[in-house]
Amino acid sequence: MIVALIVAAGRGSRMAGPTPKQYRPLGGVAVLRHTVLAFHHHPAIALTQVVIHPEDAPLYAEATAGLDLPPAVFGGATRQESVRRGIEAMAARAPDHILIHDAVRPFVAAATIAAVIAALARHRAVIAGLPVVDTLKRCAGEIVTETLDRAGVWRAQTPQGFCFADILAAHRAIGAGAADLTDDSLVAERAGIPVAMVLGHEDAFKITTEPDLARAEAILQRRLVESHLAGGAAGED
Repeated sequence: MIVALIVAAGRGSRMAGPTPKQYRPLGGVAVLRHTVLAFHHHPAIALTQVVIHPEDAPLYAEATAGLDLPPAVFGGATRQESVRRGIEAMAARAPDHILIHDAVRPFVAAATIAAVIAALARHRAVIAGLPVVDTLKRCAGEIVTETLDRAGVWRAQTPQGFCFADILAAHRAIGAGAADLTDDSLVAERAGIPVAMVLGHEDAFKITTEPDLARAEAILQRRLVESHLAGGAAGED
């Protein structure tokens, strides 16, 4: 059995306004709902669990209305603790694998989910990502101090997939009082678990700022136009 954990407990301090970014509207629908549906509708995912902030329960109920989901799990003070609580909530089901995904990456592709799952047949941990194509510079203030070698350097995305027992043990070993680890593959690495990489997609970026939300709206509108045009072309056959 493969399960998905959507991490939606963050507060999003880099976006203005009282509403956390995962509940901001995207095409008239909460960002979180777009994300949840990507996994909820995927044929390989048996269960989708969401971790939320305790104060967001009403927003979560509205965002996921009508979806057959287990009760939300309340997160902790850090992302790492929130993920651990979500994993613990599914431990009794004893799934084989788990995919962990950021709530504010609403455009995760079904093909990326499938690629991570397929790679889990060969690896204990798999993450989606993109190779870095820009030249990398290290700076001290406004001054460039070093040009870094970008060969073999990738930008990590989510979903990140793991053998369930492995990542549960890794999070338990770190414990609740550890420094926040913002990437689950780092939890695996610290436990000595090799991590493999599969190709992600540029659209699967993380919404963290207002311009990011505007970019997401543009992508959604583009997809709606492409879907409409594809439908029209099919109707002409």
